[in-house]
Amino acid sequence: MKKTLLIILGIIVFLFAAAIAVPFIFKDKIIARIDREIAETVNAKVIYDIDNISLSLFRRFPNVSARIRDLDIVGNAPFERDTLVSLQELAVDFNLRSVLFDDYPTLTGVHLNGGDLYIKVLEDGTANYDITYPSEEVVQEKTAESSFKIGVDKIEISNLNVVYDDRQLNYFMALGGINAKGTGEFTADVYDLPIEIEALIADVTYENVNYLSNKTFKGNTLLNIDLENMKFTLGDGDFQLNDFIFGLSGYLAIPGEDIEMDVSMDGKDNEFKSILSLVPGIYTESFSSLKTSGSMDFHGKIKGIYNEEKTPTFDISLKIDEGMFQYPDLPRPVQNVNLDLQVLNETDNINNTSVNIPAFNLDFGSNPISGKLYLSDLVSYTMDAALKGKLNLDEITSIFPVEGLELKGNLDVDATAKGRYDSAAGIIPALNAKLLLANGYVKSADYPAPIEKLNVNASVQNPNGSMMDFLVDLSRFGFELEGEAINGNMKIRDFDKLIWEGTVKGGVDLKKILAIFPMEGMEMEGRINADISTKGSYAAVEAKNYNQLETQGELEMKNFRYVADDLPQKVEISTAKASFNPSNIQLSEFDSKLGSSPLQATGSLTNYMEYILGENGILKGQLSLTSNSFNVNEWMSESTSSDTASFELSVIELPKNIDFSMSVAASKVLYDNLDLKEVKGNMSLKEGVLSFSNASMKTMGGTIAMDGSYDPRDITAPLFNFKLNIAELSISEAFKSFNTIKAFAPIAQNLTGKFNSNLNFSGKLGADMMPLLSSLNGEGLLKVAETALKDSKILEGITSLTKLKDANSLQLKNISIPISIDNGVMDVKPFDVKLWDYQAKVQGTAGFDGSINYLVNMQIPAGKFGSQANSLLASITGTAADENTSIPLALNLSGTYNSPKIALAGGNSIESLLTNALKARVSGEAEGLQNKATEQFNAAQDSMKQVLKNKSAMAQDSTKKELEKQADVAKDKAVDEAKKMLKGFFPKSTPTAKPDSTSVKKDQ
Repeated sequence: MKKTLLIILGIIVFLFAAAIAVPFIFKDKIIARIDREIAETVNAKVIYDIDNISLSLFRRFPNVSARIRDLDIVGNAPFERDTLVSLQELAVDFNLRSVLFDDYPTLTGVHLNGGDLYIKVLEDGTANYDITYPSEEVVQEKTAESSFKIGVDKIEISNLNVVYDDRQLNYFMALGGINAKGTGEFTADVYDLPIEIEALIADVTYENVNYLSNKTFKGNTLLNIDLENMKFTLGDGDFQLNDFIFGLSGYLAIPGEDIEMDVSMDGKDNEFKSILSLVPGIYTESFSSLKTSGSMDFHGKIKGIYNEEKTPTFDISLKIDEGMFQYPDLPRPVQNVNLDLQVLNETDNINNTSVNIPAFNLDFGSNPISGKLYLSDLVSYTMDAALKGKLNLDEITSIFPVEGLELKGNLDVDATAKGRYDSAAGIIPALNAKLLLANGYVKSADYPAPIEKLNVNASVQNPNGSMMDFLVDLSRFGFELEGEAINGNMKIRDFDKLIWEGTVKGGVDLKKILAIFPMEGMEMEGRINADISTKGSYAAVEAKNYNQLETQGELEMKNFRYVADDLPQKVEISTAKASFNPSNIQLSEFDSKLGSSPLQATGSLTNYMEYILGENGILKGQLSLTSNSFNVNEWMSESTSSDTASFELSVIELPKNIDFSMSVAASKVLYDNLDLKEVKGNMSLKEGVLSFSNASMKTMGGTIAMDGSYDPRDITAPLFNFKLNIAELSISEAFKSFNTIKAFAPIAQNLTGKFNSNLNFSGKLGADMMPLLSSLNGEGLLKVAETALKDSKILEGITSLTKLKDANSLQLKNISIPISIDNGVMDVKPFDVKLWDYQAKVQGTAGFDGSINYLVNMQIPAGKFGSQANSLLASITGTAADENTSIPLALNLSGTYNSPKIALAGGNSIESLLTNALKARVSGEAEGLQNKATEQFNAAQDSMKQVLKNKSAMAQDSTKKELEKQADVAKDKAVDEAKKMLKGFFPKSTPTAKPDSTSVKKDQ
């Protein structure tokens, strides 16, 4: 017996040890297989750490469970900056028998715990989830079909966040905290899938209309899946949106291009409280303590085909009977809530949808509100509607938890509308509506004084349904705040012509208004006084007869200050005065501070009514702008730092609907690292292009005069074109300040003195608003009266090679250098210069990448070569050379300025060069020797230019793609906001620089 027990115990120990050992024995096999499948099927960067992969038999026995933590998938261009998948933990189960005995393991389960999925579809339909290789590529690259077997019978998902951003459909969805699980025979053609799911619906927006936001969702059902017919049938199940519980039954099928559906919906919890949970602002943390009563009944049916031309029929109804809710700490309820709603469409045309609310009513405390609505369709808009109610605002704070706000006044609404809308026949529904707010009062706990005497008296009349008889009469609106009043009135008549007449007069303190009604992310203060009257008609607007729009009056602003999240630089206006008349706005005074820069302006604006009211109106103006110090950098960067070195400039898009002529005078302007003085000139902004004329400035010890333009109409390839007249500019300071000089004339870093130039150049700007060197084109003449070259590696190379001069400096005078630039390649045409005591001619090129290729042709007196030249000449001719005999010497300068390569043209040593030169001199072919060297240089030069041209095209293409991404930033803001809403979205930082390989393992 004891022996038997020992044997059994030994078997158990063996099996236990084997269970521990098997995952380690076969870990390499499984990981290698995973790597192979990724490499053969996934066209993206799959990033993981091999040490974060673990295997276990116990986790999901009898399967082997492989778990990986911190897995990221990042797409390739154009999605290389978007993380498609970022998973905290992914576990997959493999059949143990397949691991032990089969060539390929069989996948049986998938478990996802914590992660984020970001799906993005561009306007052209390109999607970031399309990361599999095309079938033809797979056939070429794979030596055999994948034998990885799938027999999944369980899928579990927990705490997954999903953002779906489809810019082709203009559809956006953000879901957070998704938990789901399902089990079934996933490999079968037809199977049942019991499924449970819950999530936060953060945002669902389609065509800029928000349909759902901040709603919790739960659901469980038995889903029958027919993959062959692409039919999905819902069994018995419950679904919940906030506290609203409903059932779904029916099916959805996608047999081809159409979507077929037959779905029924029914409310399962008939309490009024359940439907109340869907009302924005009601479903909060205190919702469970809300006192409610009443019942509701909800039914819906959708049946038919959905495609681009058809919509299914639908019949949705909601009935609320004697609903009531009351906050537990407040004395008054909302009660007697009754509603009967039906939305019906019995055709496949969405325009035939009707809405019918035969009656609804509710009581806000002791204030009853009632109404009705019938809308026959979305074509004729035949309607019969009414709304009537009185509201004592003092009771609102006793019904709803409005903290820190006191309300008073009486609001009276009585409105009816009956008839149809027919624009061709000039018919609209008969209208009779009145709105009266008397003795309104609003006081915030954040400000001691109230807004009072808040009065609104408005009516909308159209007794017989004729557009001509339509009248909106806002006979009075106004309020007072600490003795300051604003009052006005407005009338609009004739629905077709929309003839208006109105006035507004008074003053308001903006700081007080924002203290009472605070706005997140914005600070504003200052006082505005206005006395403006206006009259005109929309018919005149349509006919572009803007001279018939009579707007006149005065507007004054004092001590205005504005700062916001999207304008962190801050705008301050100490005084501004403007007067209006139908033709123009006269700006008689404008004293402001934009960021840290003071700015004064005067001038006039014309065509302002067409600009405000017309679709393509152009605002025209003539302005005079002055400043004693203007910092351009802080308006070309998102940074608010006062440290200039920290600014990163970015491309500025200019409005195309403004036509301004401006004279500018600034004592000092800071642009990038340039300190400009006495800046003056004329600017014009027209059709999105900023042009400069007669502009001049002092900087770097000299002056720059310029004409030119900045053209960002294509924000992905902004252009510039300038004509410069430069006088007495410091060479060394110019090198420090201009990246163009650093690239094309790096020799300037070792030059003293000043230069003059007339230069025309154009090109594209990069994302940092600096010239894109690879795109530059230009021509001009550089003039240097006197300069010295010191400590140059080129000088060291020449003196070391030729032994002609032992010096590290060179004095130069009266140099004129003709240059031209073509796509980032500067061509220096031959120019004469004296190098030490020797006459020379220099020509060559410099590339935007810092490369140089120059030829220096010199005439050296033979005597400078000493006895070496005499000996060589005597051996050739039998006589000694005259010391003044000119010896041609040609030098090739290549490489880069800081790492130059100096070589002889026409010989590989001074001895051979002298021999060839003296032979040519004796035979009378000395000139031909230098011509030959020049021809060889030009041939090599052409080859170099072609290489640089190719590099230029690549650099410009890369910059354009970068700017295209920046232009897409505005659309990405919605995604960023959704990510903020989803707690923990993308918690890990993905490495900024990713290798190009498909699979990346982080080996330790």
